[in-house]
Amino acid sequence: MPPHSLPPPAKKRKIGDGPSVKKLEEQLTSAVANSSSLNPLADLLELAHSATDAKDMSKAVYALYRVFVIIITNGKLVYGGDDAAKAVRKWIWERLDSYVELLVGLLQDEEAALRKSSLEILFSLQKHLSTSLSKSPSLNSSAPQPQFHTSHFKNIVQGLLMCPPSSRPQTQSIHDGKTQPDVRNIFVEAWFTVHDDIRWSFLREATSILSRYSPIEYPHLLNNLFSIMEKLTTFPTEVSELNAWWVEELGAKPPKPKRTKSSAVEEDAEMESSDEDDADDWRKFFDEDTTAKDSAKSTGIKGRLHKLTFHQSLHSLQAHRAVFTRLWLTFLPHLSSESNSSNRALSTRALNIMHRGVLPHLTRPVLVMDWISACVDFGGTVGLLALNALFTLMKDYNLDYPSFYTRLYAFLDRDVLHLKHRARFFRLTELFLSSTHLPATLLASFIKRLSRLSLNAPPAAIIMIIPFTYNILKRHPALMVMIHRVDDEKPYSDPFLSQETNPNITNALDSSIWELYSHKVHYDSAVSTLARIFEEAFTKPGYSMEDFLDHTYGTLIETETKRKIKKDPALAVDLGRNLFPIGAIEGTGEQSGDVVSELWVFG
Repeated sequence: MPPHSLPPPAKKRKIGDGPSVKKLEEQLTSAVANSSSLNPLADLLELAHSATDAKDMSKAVYALYRVFVIIITNGKLVYGGDDAAKAVRKWIWERLDSYVELLVGLLQDEEAALRKSSLEILFSLQKHLSTSLSKSPSLNSSAPQPQFHTSHFKNIVQGLLMCPPSSRPQTQSIHDGKTQPDVRNIFVEAWFTVHDDIRWSFLREATSILSRYSPIEYPHLLNNLFSIMEKLTTFPTEVSELNAWWVEELGAKPPKPKRTKSSAVEEDAEMESSDEDDADDWRKFFDEDTTAKDSAKSTGIKGRLHKLTFHQSLHSLQAHRAVFTRLWLTFLPHLSSESNSSNRALSTRALNIMHRGVLPHLTRPVLVMDWISACVDFGGTVGLLALNALFTLMKDYNLDYPSFYTRLYAFLDRDVLHLKHRARFFRLTELFLSSTHLPATLLASFIKRLSRLSLNAPPAAIIMIIPFTYNILKRHPALMVMIHRVDDEKPYSDPFLSQETNPNITNALDSSIWELYSHKVHYDSAVSTLARIFEEAFTKPGYSMEDFLDHTYGTLIETETKRKIKKDPALAVDLGRNLFPIGAIEGTGEQSGDVVSELWVFG
């Protein structure tokens, strides 16, 4: 067996030993120009892998970057040539793969400058590789076609989501499987939310990673992906917004897809049989209905998604919505597969952006209905936010969900007035009950149930319930009987069925809100004063709930301590100056100066 050409691990060559980085770079630059041997590339790569100091690593990484850019722009990686050229190209690709692997690992390095420079180099190489690929003739056409180097981009996405550790030796590892915040922010701000080709390709590759790798094996995969997706606030809504390209060649207008002579009926039949013809082509599932109301709205390149090329897909708004939809439909089921604290937190964050950042961009928003309905059963904050998303589907996308208000009524339990999401609950409930077309029996159940819960609620919660109830009564005069009902029956029997889960049959409309009336004598002056509004004429405009939602025990105490007393309170006894008179000590002629001590004398 021939001896190993590399020194032992304990005696690895340092940057200062042998040829320097600068000298090796000069040799390689000359070799590319003269088409001579590129063997010094292996030495330069070895120096990069063995560098321990951050500055030495940076010098080697940038030197390799400049060398590989020269190699790429000179066409050394273009397919073709004889066997010798293929062997050289294969050897260069192996060195490039090793270099990219090093850069991907540096995304987790402890040195922030190395993380930033590695990410920038990776995307610069993406541009150079794609441009080189675009200028070379493709296998299917003799004319060059705009291309995107997919295999290199897969390495970038894996580095962002799966976060392999840094290979720089003798460094304090910070690897925990999480995307570094600065790397994520740079990627989002410089590429993901700016360039349409990067966003489309990332959505596609991220979906592929979720399908291939288990979140159990990579516990931070879901969080890494969502931390990027939740920052996507610039998703295109018009074809004219598809105008920013990292690979400039992809900005050229693609040819229109070839249309067959088949009629619309035949096309529909084709889509119905698509599962049998090609079950692996996911894009068929996201073809939008061309007979929809918004079909007149231009979506750019038109045609079946599964028949569009990569270049055509980038210029199709429908294709962008399709990859976005597929990623979310792949991502969301992972959150409900295991109900742990991490997934519960991710579900809360996902539902927070669902109504404004996800549903408007899905090909068919009702596709996420099942997941949202399942989240309602979680209860608490997750269930409440799921109700918000469900309400959006009903209001904006015509979802038929008859049991929505029954689900909402189930949230009215004792805990809802004591938990930290109490303010959010009242904000959303006011929105859900804002329609003037809701039946009076339904609304009566809600205000009666809240009135009953107020008996055991803290003062801050009662301060929310009273204006909330006032606003509903103001919008629905049919409920006024719940205030002015007079019952001569003695003793009074409340017909309200508090254990009934269906808000339409609780008999609340036949009851009254005597619970709120009882707060007139509440120990907190803010509550007692506010409860008297039901005795006055309903001539005031509705209350703004935002003025009452942020009260806590702290704010109530602060209000009381800052209250100015205009009139001193009356006292039952007029205290004189000699409240504790000095008396004589028993058995002596001396006077005692401490009446308290005198009271504690037992004789």
